[in-house]
Amino acid sequence: MVDLGREIDYKPRLNFRCCRLQPFSIMDRVVNMSEPQPSPGDPGSPHKSPPLFSRTTLSLALGSLGVVYGDIGTSPLYSIRECFHGTHAVALTQGNVLGVLSLVFWSMTMVICVKYIVFVMRADNRGMGGIFALLALIPSAGRRMSPELHSAIVLFGILGASLLYGDAVITPAISVLSAIEGLEVATEAARPMVLPLTCGVLLLLFLVQHRGTADIGSVFGPIMIVWFVTIAVLGGKEILQRPDILYAVNPLHAYEFFAVNRLHGIVVLGSVVLCITGGEALYADMGHFGRNPIRLSWLGLAFPSLLLNYFGQGALLLEDPNMAFNPFYGLVPRYLLYPMVFLATLATIIASQAMISGIFSVTQQAVQLGLCPRLQIVHTSRETQGQIYIPEVNYLMMIACIGLVLVFKKSSGLAGAYGIAVTADMAFTSILYFFVITRTWGWSLAKALPLLALFLTFDLSYFSANLLKLFDGGWVTLTIAAVIATAMVTWKDGRAELARKMLSSRLPVDLFLEDVERHDPQRVRGTAVFLSVSPVGIPSSLLLHYKHNQMLHEKVVLLSIRSVDVPVLPDEEKVKIEDLGQGFFRIIAFYGFAEKPDVPRIMQLASLQGLSTQPATTTYYLSRESLLTGGDSKMQRWRKALFAYMSRNARTATAYFSVPHDRVIELGLQVEL
Repeated sequence: MVDLGREIDYKPRLNFRCCRLQPFSIMDRVVNMSEPQPSPGDPGSPHKSPPLFSRTTLSLALGSLGVVYGDIGTSPLYSIRECFHGTHAVALTQGNVLGVLSLVFWSMTMVICVKYIVFVMRADNRGMGGIFALLALIPSAGRRMSPELHSAIVLFGILGASLLYGDAVITPAISVLSAIEGLEVATEAARPMVLPLTCGVLLLLFLVQHRGTADIGSVFGPIMIVWFVTIAVLGGKEILQRPDILYAVNPLHAYEFFAVNRLHGIVVLGSVVLCITGGEALYADMGHFGRNPIRLSWLGLAFPSLLLNYFGQGALLLEDPNMAFNPFYGLVPRYLLYPMVFLATLATIIASQAMISGIFSVTQQAVQLGLCPRLQIVHTSRETQGQIYIPEVNYLMMIACIGLVLVFKKSSGLAGAYGIAVTADMAFTSILYFFVITRTWGWSLAKALPLLALFLTFDLSYFSANLLKLFDGGWVTLTIAAVIATAMVTWKDGRAELARKMLSSRLPVDLFLEDVERHDPQRVRGTAVFLSVSPVGIPSSLLLHYKHNQMLHEKVVLLSIRSVDVPVLPDEEKVKIEDLGQGFFRIIAFYGFAEKPDVPRIMQLASLQGLSTQPATTTYYLSRESLLTGGDSKMQRWRKALFAYMSRNARTATAYFSVPHDRVIELGLQVEL
């Protein structure tokens, strides 16, 4: 018999525990992003969307108002105020008001309307958007690009996603705080209540996340319609008093603004960018609603309502400069202040909910793409796949948001921290989009480079302006992004190194089957399913089982689960079966990066293809790696320790893969990195 102990270059440690699953390394589902992954279909071409004015589009457009535009829709609460009130405020003159409004108009037009609505939203991955969907559209290394370039592109995607987390932490804090600060406009006596009320609203918001948004999601759209119509009417009423404010659409006013204010004008540009925060949501939420519904709701209601309110605030400031401390609530008649504070609070809760839900989705995609350890992912709706809840992420965000409110105390203070992450993320989106149109769609450089230059001109201008606010709070979001990016890169590199160690000891299938045929071990009734690191060779768990027990089941299934570069795969494309002979079968299961793997479902799909198994007589074998950090890996020692810590604290595979917990046997290994 083959000496299986010598085939493994690390020391096996048998840890045989029936009917209980302990955490095992995420490497049991390796997705090597530097190698081509099986991907049925071609996701590189734009996805078809319903006709612009169909009944379906109109219904989806209504729903998108309550999810897509919460962040950008509540920006009028603080954007104009930050330009004319606070540490970096510019003098309140007619020229400066027209200049700021000109910057607002052209920023929203060029970045949101042109960049995202016209161009970036064409780059969908089977209908899905977002930075990970964009990253998945780019060909893998060896297909039109070098491994070094592909690694750099993956790093851009990781940095962009990390910056989204920084943005997500500050969005609920600044949005809710700025809404409740409206009470100070109504009465100075309410000032001591602003912070407690804000913290209370944020605490309640995060504590109810486990219930999901299915029940309240249906009212989000109507509330945001009321919000947009209200702010449009308030702004339009003031514009009628000063129609000359509309001259601000002339870009010469923006040019004159910079000519007069120079460096100070660039600092103010960092506040102007607040009007386009949330622009990434238009792209990230495309999978929920489609391109045309999002375009229709933006151009038909959100965009004109926002412009009317911004111009109305400008007109108010020309009439009454004393309202610079809060021009948004200055538009509201005093008898409507309390109802408006209530409506604004609802709108900011919706904005926060949209961002929180978006981060849950991004985290799920990161787990599926192998950039994050397994986390507990709870599906809160049986009907809607995208409605998920991740407790660890939720509570970390809650602590961070409330902590920011207590530290900065004013939305003006938080505004200094807001913007850097958003603008940097927009720049990474532009770069990834460039590689999609050149490497996937085949655009020539002569056609693609001018577009990239146009996008980066705006993105880098905003980012540079926000860097001037780095010490006013901007370091907060960059620190959050740096921590998350470091963890993601460490997890990715650690998985790759662990895969190299484990695959180097793999016994070839032919050699193992020859040994089985030669020695004809005892076969017992039922099916044994061994979750495998890779669809290559014999998994270590099977080697250990065979070595110590000297027996095999009638059917032995080697199961590998791979994530592919599309969001969702149909059932008929999820399972590939190979008959290895002597009762051995290899199953390769494919899942999209927006899906949750389900092992019992995989076995059901395999049964439909002829591999019949009985759940009651099926046993699942999983390996658990204990990582030692004293090996010869090129990773720094502190990164090895971080990777080992994340691996130990990863969620169990039972819940993540939906494996029946009473049908599991764990086999332990020690691996030295």
